[in-house]
Amino acid sequence: MSLSDFFSPVDLKKIIPKKGYYTSQLGSKIEYFSVDFPSLEEKTDIAIIGVQEDRNAVNNSGCALAPDYVREKLYLLNEGSYNTKIVDLGNIRQGATVTDTYIALKTVVSELVKKDIIPVIIGGGQDLTYAQYMAYEDLEQKVDLVIVDSRFNLDEDEISSESLETTSDSYLNKIFLHEPNFLFNYSNLGYQTYYASQDSLRVMNKLYFDVHRLGELAGNIAVAEPIIRNASMISFDIGAIRSSDAAGNANAGPNGFFGSEACQIARYAGFNDKLSSIGFYEFNPAYDDNGQTAMLVAQMVWYFIDGVYNRKQDFPLNPKSQYLIYKTSLKHEEHELVFVKSKKSDRWWMQVPYPTGGSKNERFHLVPCQYDDYKIAVSGEMPDLWWRTFQKLN
Repeated sequence: MSLSDFFSPVDLKKIIPKKGYYTSQLGSKIEYFSVDFPSLEEKTDIAIIGVQEDRNAVNNSGCALAPDYVREKLYLLNEGSYNTKIVDLGNIRQGATVTDTYIALKTVVSELVKKDIIPVIIGGGQDLTYAQYMAYEDLEQKVDLVIVDSRFNLDEDEISSESLETTSDSYLNKIFLHEPNFLFNYSNLGYQTYYASQDSLRVMNKLYFDVHRLGELAGNIAVAEPIIRNASMISFDIGAIRSSDAAGNANAGPNGFFGSEACQIARYAGFNDKLSSIGFYEFNPAYDDNGQTAMLVAQMVWYFIDGVYNRKQDFPLNPKSQYLIYKTSLKHEEHELVFVKSKKSDRWWMQVPYPTGGSKNERFHLVPCQYDDYKIAVSGEMPDLWWRTFQKLN
């Protein structure tokens, strides 16, 4: 089966303005699936995918219409100071069942990642994160998953049930319980405490997952950069943005990230050399005022693209001459902690040793960190990130 079989073409009458695009705008730079399906054999960096599926989007019916509304705004934005190589593959049609749509998205994302093309998924409910995640099953690699959301989307009453329906409120159950398990780490950015039960927080702590309250990140979004830099894939729920900046979501609330912070998160995601797919979910045009949320999502996609084309390609340690190594000892431990700093980007990583009999090819795992983690180690204390990572490796 060809990938084109999963897609319907972009309806250019809905997208292109009557006067057309200026040569500087993305709309004149991107190759669309309107008549002929774009060739993916030539060098392509990014593929835009719409998904018209909202049957399992809890209390947000209508978000399946999101892709074309975002395209309309996105393609009016000007290209940055780089030559984009982007294709728009059109919209994945609703399958006869939701499972059919999941299989289609899983297949498309998997094939694109194999070709070193980054899928940018727009539209539909956040339950599509499960299909995005399942694309990595055939790639036989561990996944570091980052989700930007005000909630955990975990059904605590059915935490041990694999038979639970996959919805935007419970897709994490499916991911956590999937066998074989290829999830190495899960991180949440922006959860709001009154939406998180103590039981769910205990689950996160027991599994050594990284969950970060909105209050930790508000006004200090740079703290999120190392977390995002560790992601293989990212899922962004537009409901994580405050309703005053993004009203286009039936579940929008008064608190959340500012629009500028959401754009910064998207840019950090683009910078991440390791990231191979991203999804922007739960935007619902039915609740959008004057197209503001559509424009914000378009700007987030723009910032992600900008980040991709400004990647530093500095994931350690090759060549070693481009990095500085710092070693420090703890107060009550015999072994030392090792930190790595890139000369190119000033970004930091921490070496965490594999347990005996762990990785056959590597002696340690590199985890992105902050300069503050190094300062904690210099003071003689164990950084929490080092300990949680070590426990996961064991």
